[in-house]
Amino acid sequence: MIPVPPGSLSLTIVEGDIAAQDVDAVVNAANNALWMGSGVAGALKARGGREIEEEAMRHGPIAVGEVVVTGGGRLPARHVIHAAVMGQDLRTDATFIEQATRNVMRAAATRGIRSLALPALGTGVGGFPLDECARVMMAAVRAEAPTCPALREVRFVLYGRRAYEIFRKVANERPS
Repeated sequence: MIPVPPGSLSLTIVEGDIAAQDVDAVVNAANNALWMGSGVAGALKARGGREIEEEAMRHGPIAVGEVVVTGGGRLPARHVIHAAVMGQDLRTDATFIEQATRNVMRAAATRGIRSLALPALGTGVGGFPLDECARVMMAAVRAEAPTCPALREVRFVLYGRRAYEIFRKVANERPS
């Protein structure tokens, strides 16, 4: 566990299934049209139901970097925050990942969310490097943390041991 900022918010890193997380909100690594294909989106739709995708798509398309909040369907989480980290070309970069992460935190703040689970945004179909993703997302979470008074836990939920180990390593690096 890594405290961010002191005493108010904990950052945890776990290996597991984001669709199984019992938190207030889970984050979907979305495209800007908000259709849910494979990867994180596919796992959330398979467990939570097609109604999540249908609700999300009613709000799209959105700009890359923006977010839409929907209900959680049959997920343990009450909400899904769909973070558009790529367009229809399915490409992303550090700027889009940072913007989306910051907007996830802002959406969590406006809804009084206390616990939030995030995947490694853009690292699946988007092909973004895991280590750089971890640095960008952790920096964005730290930067927005003071604006999220209700938020107590941000949980990075990584699929696979390699992703988990990379996020753990980055979390233990000294900020430059």
